[in-house]
Amino acid sequence: MKFKLTMLACALAVSGCAGQAAREQLGIEDDTVLKTGLGAAQNASAGAVTREWIDTYGPIGKRGEVLDNLQQRIDALPQAPDSYFRAKAQCWVDVAQQELKAGDNWGFVEEAIGQAALITGNLAQRSAISAANPVLRTVSMVRPDLWDIANAIKANPTLPSCPTAQQPLACAEVELMRAGHYAWRRNFSAAEKLLPNVQDMLKRSAQATLECKPPAPPPAPIQDKVSFKADSLFVFDRGDETGMRPEGKAELDALVKVLRERGASVRSMQINGYADRMGRVTYNQKLSLKRAQTVQSYLRKHGVDLPMTATGFGSAKPLVSCHQKDRKALIQCLAPNRRVEIEISRL
Repeated sequence: MKFKLTMLACALAVSGCAGQAAREQLGIEDDTVLKTGLGAAQNASAGAVTREWIDTYGPIGKRGEVLDNLQQRIDALPQAPDSYFRAKAQCWVDVAQQELKAGDNWGFVEEAIGQAALITGNLAQRSAISAANPVLRTVSMVRPDLWDIANAIKANPTLPSCPTAQQPLACAEVELMRAGHYAWRRNFSAAEKLLPNVQDMLKRSAQATLECKPPAPPPAPIQDKVSFKADSLFVFDRGDETGMRPEGKAELDALVKVLRERGASVRSMQINGYADRMGRVTYNQKLSLKRAQTVQSYLRKHGVDLPMTATGFGSAKPLVSCHQKDRKALIQCLAPNRRVEIEISRL
């Protein structure tokens, strides 16, 4: 995707239209737009007004007052001013204002108002908004190659976290729609004059997208059970906090960080201590409980306020079975049995 955007940005920097007829340069594919005179179609597919269009846009009435009201609603939106959808609503309002001032009575002003109102209303209600561009009665497709570039930028996963790329992209799409309106009116030279600005905005958006860092991956869910090697947490045969190893504290600090960031779904934690089979049963029971309690105390001191219970299981539930005669080798083999496990209960 990054390579594709790089190529598109380069293409925008060198693209031009010198030496080509306006209609050819616009890349118009709709035959009804290219036909004039007696052979021109006058039906709905050619852009004739329909009852549905009148029912939708006819009630707009005083367009200037409606646009002023829309501008006030956009200014009152809580979203960041450089977000894609807010920028698009603003660009639709700006285009509508400009075309109204220019005396456009073809219906494009009403359609631009409708698009701005739709986006603004959804933003105010925090409703889902489609990023797809609408099919409008007074707009024909021009420069499909530029639309391909706009869609490639929009599909890049970096765009949502790259505000500087969103505004020029949104306005480039609106300006391409306006160029399509001019082409629909057979004013091909006016449509062509809009293209350098569209290309510049797309170039800036593509370059800004390339320079933005990709969004951070979503955090992994907290595991239902987290296990710590006792030999990493504590000095051998110790269970108090002064007997904790630095690397053991670092492991618990990492758990604290995870719980702060992703612990909203955690209801409680059960902390279980385990010892190996070496030594007396009562001693192993006491040691395993002490280790669980020390872990519980450490988490509490470092800001974990979830309900926690500490339990010692002694040498019960061993993970490995060892039979070495050499004491040192036996202690090493039994290491997996010396552990502290934290079981997570979720909401």
